[in-house]
Amino acid sequence: MPRHLKSADDFVTIGENIHTTRIVLLNGRRIRKLDDGTEGVPFKDENGKDLFLSIPEHFKKQQPYGLNQVKHFMIAVWKGVNGDAEEQAIGTAYVHREVRRQTKAGASFLDLNVDEVSPYIDIQNESMEWLVRTVEAVSTIPSSIDSSNPEIIKTGLAAYTSAAGRPMINSVALERLDTIKLVTENNGRVIVTAAGESGMPDNAEERVENIDQLMVHIQDAGIPLGDVYIDCLAFPIGVASQYGNDYLDAVSTIREQYGPEVHITGGVSNVSFGLPKRRLVNDVFLHLAIESGLDSGIIDPIPASIQKVLDLDLDSEPVELAMDMLKGNDDYCMNYIKAFRDGRLD
Repeated sequence: MPRHLKSADDFVTIGENIHTTRIVLLNGRRIRKLDDGTEGVPFKDENGKDLFLSIPEHFKKQQPYGLNQVKHFMIAVWKGVNGDAEEQAIGTAYVHREVRRQTKAGASFLDLNVDEVSPYIDIQNESMEWLVRTVEAVSTIPSSIDSSNPEIIKTGLAAYTSAAGRPMINSVALERLDTIKLVTENNGRVIVTAAGESGMPDNAEERVENIDQLMVHIQDAGIPLGDVYIDCLAFPIGVASQYGNDYLDAVSTIREQYGPEVHITGGVSNVSFGLPKRRLVNDVFLHLAIESGLDSGIIDPIPASIQKVLDLDLDSEPVELAMDMLKGNDDYCMNYIKAFRDGRLD
């Protein structure tokens, strides 16, 4: 067990699913077509009643639908804000279902994001307010108010009553230092990211430099280290073979510099984007990140068992291939992809 974790239960999971970017495939197993041609996502409410989140016609005219993608949480939020009474009830039930699923699977926070629901700030604000209140109506764990726009975060915090605990703010970055004030005013926990003032970091060193600059402002504001979650920013390994090491090296350095009290987190599943067998890649990368000092993740807790990740069979061929790729020893992921085509990753 890595020294910064006493057990798998010490890992802090920030449930990532209640997010308007989330997709299911139009031709995938979760989409059904009714006899009248209506398409959507079937689901059950807390009482086991069968419900159906239908795809509104105007969503079918948008680019994601043409790319075989259904942004199901965006649809649920849209129905909750704009639909008639029946549609509002369906949107609400769909969100409530995910709150319960994420909580049952072990999430400590629920990350809420509506940035993609519209390009218009008034619609984003209205959607965030609805989502925060809808989630808090049934949630037993705190919300993480997530946006790239401080105004939307402010709206979400204003709607949040803290009945389930202190909020988390996602996120503070060098380009939006004014968000720190929202953290202190709302007695919140905070995710700080390794992004620079003008873009994403190129390597581990830039990540650490950006965090160091940001932590000066965090500590000047009197925010305790135990309330800080540092996101070292994981990028897809399929884009560049060094991206895995960039993240892992930054995690290791940050852990060494700031000690055991600070939390280190991130959307680690980004590393597997575009690759086959993403669950395998995510589990192996999470294992490596925990060994490097990670104690939190912005992840889906339903498929991601932390105990399973800690107990990975490091001698199995699929794990070895994924680990070799993630450590930068498999240019363009060719060995990994060939193994997938040969059926050796099953």
